[in-house]
Amino acid sequence: MSSPESQAPLPGWKYQEGNYWQESKGPLISLAFVAPMLLIYELGAYVAGPQALRNGADVWLRELLQFVGFGHYLLLPVLTAGILLAWHHTTREPWKIREELLGIMFLEASGWALLLLGVARMLGMLFAMAPGLEIAPPAAMGSLRHLAGELVGPFGAGIYEELLFRLMLFPLLLVCLQRGLPLFWQTDDKQPGRQNQLDLISYGGAILLTSLLFSAAHYQVFTSHGDAFELYSFTFRTLAGVFFCLLFVSRGFGIAVGAHAMYDVFVSVLRLVG
Repeated sequence: MSSPESQAPLPGWKYQEGNYWQESKGPLISLAFVAPMLLIYELGAYVAGPQALRNGADVWLRELLQFVGFGHYLLLPVLTAGILLAWHHTTREPWKIREELLGIMFLEASGWALLLLGVARMLGMLFAMAPGLEIAPPAAMGSLRHLAGELVGPFGAGIYEELLFRLMLFPLLLVCLQRGLPLFWQTDDKQPGRQNQLDLISYGGAILLTSLLFSAAHYQVFTSHGDAFELYSFTFRTLAGVFFCLLFVSRGFGIAVGAHAMYDVFVSVLRLVG
């Protein structure tokens, strides 16, 4: 029988004032960090039109809310804030943040985004060298509304894709694997390391499954606004999903959202100047 701690959806978090790496992981400071991005995206979507900036995760979550009878425009951002506030409440940690950490979090998230951009470039070069594999050129910039979508849309993708795949789906799959695997692989508390192996497999399985779903969700098979399937982009998006999931587990929701959003911003800027 495994211990309660091993069945927790995510590693425990404790508020430690003066310790940036612990403070910046918390759900409350994550909410403060993503709130400006949420505001920019929702205002941009309102000004540009309901279909101008929406990403797949945003559309799916809103359609799900409408299906269960909750269709108010602002309900999804309120739900995002509510989940983070409820998560913080369950930690029983102090309701306090240090505002000066938000700038450092932005720099950290930007650093992770640049690292991912480098991985994308290297993977692109590897696929370009492979015979029979062509990488589609970036889409040309169009109207001013499309330009606004390129610059504002990344904030929505960062928030709502991380909300769906990391904050909601990853813990759900992790708990299912933690509960289900022992039914097929009996553990013995007297055997040291056996439960750690189960936990490692559970985390690895949840990370891989959510990353594959995250990648697949960008294509036309799942959404009419998706891309045509391409091996390079599918491979990179799967790796990016693993990257964001590891950030979520190790650095918290805010850093994962920031890294995702800033990566998309950097890509959009490169399209503009390229």
